[in-house]
Amino acid sequence: MKYIFITGGVVSGIGKGITAASLGMLLKQRDFAVSIKKLDPYMNVDPGTMSPFQHGEVFVTDDGGETDLDLGHYERFIDESLTKQANLTAGQVYQNVLEKERSGGYGGRTVQVIPHVTAEIKDFICDGTSCDIMIVEIGGTVGDIECQPFLEAIRQISLAHGRHNCLFLHVTLVPYIGSSKEHKSKPTQHSVRGLMAMGITPDIIITRADMPLSNDIKGKIALFCNVKPDCVIENITAASIYEVPLILNQNGLDAVVTRELKMDAPPPVLAPLHTLVEKINTRQGLVTIAIVGKYVQLPDAYLSVVESLNHAGFETGMKVNIRWIDSECFSESELEGVQGMVIPGGFGERGIEGMVRACNFARTNNIPLLGICLGMQIMSIEYARYMCGLEGANSTEFDENTPHPVIHIMEGQEGRVGSGGTMRLGAYPCTLAEGSQIRALYGTHSISERHRHRFEFNNAYRTALTEKGLTLSGTSPDNALIEAIELQTNDFHIGVQFHPEFLSRPNRAHPLFLGLLKGARK
Repeated sequence: MKYIFITGGVVSGIGKGITAASLGMLLKQRDFAVSIKKLDPYMNVDPGTMSPFQHGEVFVTDDGGETDLDLGHYERFIDESLTKQANLTAGQVYQNVLEKERSGGYGGRTVQVIPHVTAEIKDFICDGTSCDIMIVEIGGTVGDIECQPFLEAIRQISLAHGRHNCLFLHVTLVPYIGSSKEHKSKPTQHSVRGLMAMGITPDIIITRADMPLSNDIKGKIALFCNVKPDCVIENITAASIYEVPLILNQNGLDAVVTRELKMDAPPPVLAPLHTLVEKINTRQGLVTIAIVGKYVQLPDAYLSVVESLNHAGFETGMKVNIRWIDSECFSESELEGVQGMVIPGGFGERGIEGMVRACNFARTNNIPLLGICLGMQIMSIEYARYMCGLEGANSTEFDENTPHPVIHIMEGQEGRVGSGGTMRLGAYPCTLAEGSQIRALYGTHSISERHRHRFEFNNAYRTALTEKGLTLSGTSPDNALIEAIELQTNDFHIGVQFHPEFLSRPNRAHPLFLGLLKGARK
């Protein structure tokens, strides 16, 4: 198996994840079996307990892993479902090491970063996953103190497996100085120098910039960073992230990678990607969708929702204009000109009443609405209050003394200690009701979707809400849990307890987001 290690330099957030995902797509289109892993140097065991303002969304895998949002990019680009084993944090590493030490797993030896912590990282990377090429992205930037054990681990892997079986790819920012009208290579040189100080010499340098680089700058980077001239690959900011694989291919990335790894490969099959990009660039219509949430100051908190809306836009030929609305200071005037609405997931009491008012506005004005997880719970609360006369209806998450706990804690979740990994997580089956809108959208009676929640619809209120016209359109196979609700008198008013955004793909939009956009276009 071949390994490609992707590191970053100068600043974070320059696109290592998109680079890894794009390379994975290109190699897969060359008929290689590809898998991708993300190593995060932070000390949290997983991102599940982190504020979305800190880390963006938490991406959930089928097997219940709460993972880094880059796994969403990986799944969308290589069109394969990953597992919790695709994401490792420093917190997990040290937790595993300490558990082994406490149980006598090290036979009384002194436990150290080298070899014990690095061995844990190496075991994770080389865990026997069956594929031709394993792409491993290291989070953070070279020079971060928490990155050092991870960099040392991949250095040791390259030593053990041989240079032609391991490739180091370094993604770095090349800033443009407007006053002198030139790109500067010095930050890249310093970043590479830091990497070399760790014993790693990059084979390929991906230069991130907003404008094309001159040959002089690329030649300078190649010379000072000790790489071949054609191994300095431009990655210019694109109008759509789905153009990035084509840009990298045009600049020779996948050809250089296969050459350096000494792998024979057919040319990549790029026709489907060209077709997708053409669909993206030839969209004619425009629809405005409001996302009413509590983390809107950081759009990455709803990254998969945004991408799912875009995917539906690709398929329907519409550009999606997203209007971000902070539910904590919601005003109905913010919804003027909106053709559709999403109330996404979230936790905690803040901003809840704004969501309820937004939901009421959408329902009474027949604005297509998709409620996701918390959003479905908000829709249930709103309907109980305004259509069933259940004054003070709420969730016990937000009001423990509510007279009408329409949403309450799941059975088996009572008294759970700690927050990390203790919710209902991962893929669960759902049965869709005959004659429902949601069943018509999916085109099947049985589905599987990913969950991440601790509270659920209270079965004691089934009759009260259905008698007033609400349809309970999705349930668990044993009919014990309500998974979807809808109002059939509206064009599109659907809430789901699961997270459909995690299964949407750029070439295969999710049925619920398609339904929302078609309703919005109408």
